[in-house]
Amino acid sequence: MTSSPNADEAIDTAAIEAFAAQYGDRAAHLPPVSIVIAAFNEEGVLGSVVESLPPSLCGLTTSVIVVSDGSRDGTVAEGRAHGALVCDVPVNRGQGAALRLGYRLARAGTARYIVTTDADGQYNPAEMERVLGPVVSGEADFVTGSRKLGSQETKDPVRRLGTWVFAVTISVLTGQRITDSSFGLRAMRAEVTGAVRLEQPQYQSSELLIAVLARGFRVLEVPATIHKRQVGESKKGHNVLYGLHFAGVIARTWWRERQRRGPRSATASSTASAGRPAGGPAGSRAHAAEPLARAEPMASATRAGSAPAAGDGPAAPDGRAAGADGRVDPRSAKRT
Repeated sequence: MTSSPNADEAIDTAAIEAFAAQYGDRAAHLPPVSIVIAAFNEEGVLGSVVESLPPSLCGLTTSVIVVSDGSRDGTVAEGRAHGALVCDVPVNRGQGAALRLGYRLARAGTARYIVTTDADGQYNPAEMERVLGPVVSGEADFVTGSRKLGSQETKDPVRRLGTWVFAVTISVLTGQRITDSSFGLRAMRAEVTGAVRLEQPQYQSSELLIAVLARGFRVLEVPATIHKRQVGESKKGHNVLYGLHFAGVIARTWWRERQRRGPRSATASSTASAGRPAGGPAGSRAHAAEPLARAEPMASATRAGSAPAAGDGPAAPDGRAAGADGRVDPRSAKRT
């Protein structure tokens, strides 16, 4: 995995250029909904996952973007054979880096909404409409499924305990009740992914969730199901190591967002939350108002550039923070 922002930007730029060259107008003019999947060595299962995805959601046409994160098997060919737009990244960097690139491709192709799911078939495609619906209707900016509100087939007591502990931790840190911090089936307005800072190459679900909450976007959880993996092995690794890394990402992201807002903003946020019942219902509005980034045309996405600065304000095309110009309050953003 790479750690240098400049190296990551070079990899992303090359991958985007190859993607644009291969798919041309299809990549530049995507349907309203992009279903983004990160895949690493998922030959034998990815094809069936892509085939099961709905051609439309909430009355809107979908496309499938698969980011192959350094796969060494037939993942790329299998995804393309089943109709997905596959971005073939030769370097294995992690699910977070792959999804960040997928968000960038969706924005560059002018998709209005992004839905994420995993390449291993653990999430039910029939539940995508439930997840995307509140975003399309303007009720929320970001919606995540929750196994706590829905159901799960795993019997692993350590994983179940970890899910609960991390959800409680994020709830305490952000002041909004969260029941599941690592669910892979999510939906969001595409520009939300460009307005938050995303830098974790792995264990990215908590970073995305905390950043979205910290920047004041409306977040909802809906009941959803996670199934047992039927083919292959989980890439998450041993429970203890996974838990330690996940906890580290939560701590670093929360501290980063707290530093970004500063003591004055933190005090104002605490004052605002004081009038709200503790542990309010999932889906209540977060406090801070932050800017939205504009969708980036595919032509400009393929330009090479230096790594973005880690400042406040709208994010650069890869999701990292950029300058403070062009601020737009998400509450005043146009809803589709």
